Amino acid sequence: MLVLSKSLLNQPVMSLRTGRPVATAVQAIINPNNLKIEGFYCIDSENKGKQLVLLHRDIRDVLPAGIVVDDYDVLTDPEDLVRLKKVMEYQFEVIGKAVVTDKKARLGKVTDYSTDPESMYIKKLYVVQSVFKSLSGGNLGIDRNQIVEVTNSKIVVRDLLQPVPADAPVTEPMPAG
Repeated sequence: MLVLSKSLLNQPVMSLRTGRPVATAVQAIINPNNLKIEGFYCIDSENKGKQLVLLHRDIRDVLPAGIVVDDYDVLTDPEDLVRLKKVMEYQFEVIGKAVVTDKKARLGKVTDYSTDPESMYIKKLYVVQSVFKSLSGGNLGIDRNQIVEVTNSKIVVRDLLQPVPADAPVTEPMPAG
């Protein structure tokens, strides 16, 4: 089952051990190379205002009440995450990115995305079109296999009228190293 970004952001991080919130997830750490959520920046509930990172592998479950983890100890100081440093420096955000086709037609801007909570890959982008285009078409849902390229300023997708080739691979991308 896919979950919307709104189900992951600004949600309490709940400890199974104590049964209470230990932090609040405020921003996703997204790897732009494979559109995977590597973790979340969290605001510590114990030390008000201290920013910590919750890695995706430490998430036990995503519930309507919040994100479930084993204990407070899974939250890490951002300085300690050497392997994730490069991805964190990107400060990549999907929401608000312009979406264009490979034929340079502007489709709109990303307003939301859905994620597979098991793998934490972004599976679908939700794009709102301009006022003129929305009169005839409304909002768009774009699957990850339609994405051709991701840059700092835009997301390029396969032309919507162009069919997906029958021999196109439907495999998960390799994790960034």
